[in-house]
Amino acid sequence: MKKTIVFISLAGLLLGLLYWSVMSGSIRVPFSQLVHGVISKADEEVNVIYDLRFPRIIIASFAGAALAVAGALLQAVMRNPIADPSIIGISSGANFTALLAVTIFPQLFYYMPLFAFLGGMIACGLVYSLSWKDGLHPLKLVLIGVAIHATFSGLAEAFNYRGSYSVTSISAATTSTLSMKTWADANVMLFYGGVAIVLSLCLYSICNLLVLNDRTASSLGMRVIPARLLVSFAAVVLASTATAIAGVIAFLGLLVPHIGRQLVGSDYKMLLPFCALAGASLLLAADTIGRLLLAPNEIPASILMSIIGGPFLIFLLRKREQMNGHS
Repeated sequence: MKKTIVFISLAGLLLGLLYWSVMSGSIRVPFSQLVHGVISKADEEVNVIYDLRFPRIIIASFAGAALAVAGALLQAVMRNPIADPSIIGISSGANFTALLAVTIFPQLFYYMPLFAFLGGMIACGLVYSLSWKDGLHPLKLVLIGVAIHATFSGLAEAFNYRGSYSVTSISAATTSTLSMKTWADANVMLFYGGVAIVLSLCLYSICNLLVLNDRTASSLGMRVIPARLLVSFAAVVLASTATAIAGVIAFLGLLVPHIGRQLVGSDYKMLLPFCALAGASLLLAADTIGRLLLAPNEIPASILMSIIGGPFLIFLLRKREQMNGHS
């Protein structure tokens, strides 16, 4: 009963946020006018809302859901509660390769998600290969991931400071602000992100076994390495697609799964749908607050997420220390 209430409340919250985000901004119209204008395409004010506000709402919602689900999948694969696409370098690897490819081949701009995916896979492969020795060591894996993240972030920053206008323009396309996103961006996010989220929800039984140690999972009939690779692949697709369209957004994949475990438990059959709904709500709320707080200026959603996520990570680390101290 509690879980049902949580999901109904979360769905209601997301619908409320969607309405608030659509109706809030420099252009405000009654809801009836908005509906009529979307259908008729004859209202100029509604057309502006439709072309500028709708795409960023879709991108924020689907990117938030993708990053939250990716975080939950990585935490299962790595058996580490602080695993997150941004912390272990997947997002920064995806961001760097997308920026590199578009800098060298600007005509391939609309293939950014593919290049981002390749970068995310390279980063994930480096984390596994450098941290694996006689099994999976969660702490070593995260530390290696932090180093990979720093490396790719530094390489991306090197591109940003070469002083070229063209590079500055391309860099703006890969930053984590959701302003000026188009329907082309939203369609890419809808297709790749939507399909990946739905398929990832089917991996709950594998995730429930992966959180056990390898010997136990094997005794239950699981082929651990193929299962780990499959779930990692799904997480990289989710994180890379979100990064290619929305930019690097830290801590969302860390924050949402932990909230989910408190509200719906650790069963991934419940946790993954919760992460999708809550991740969409959180990033949409951050983006809407960011564009309204200091209007007409904007605060990128990534900055707000870092402000929230940084202290949360410290809290988690302190909590783990206290638990280990009492055990």
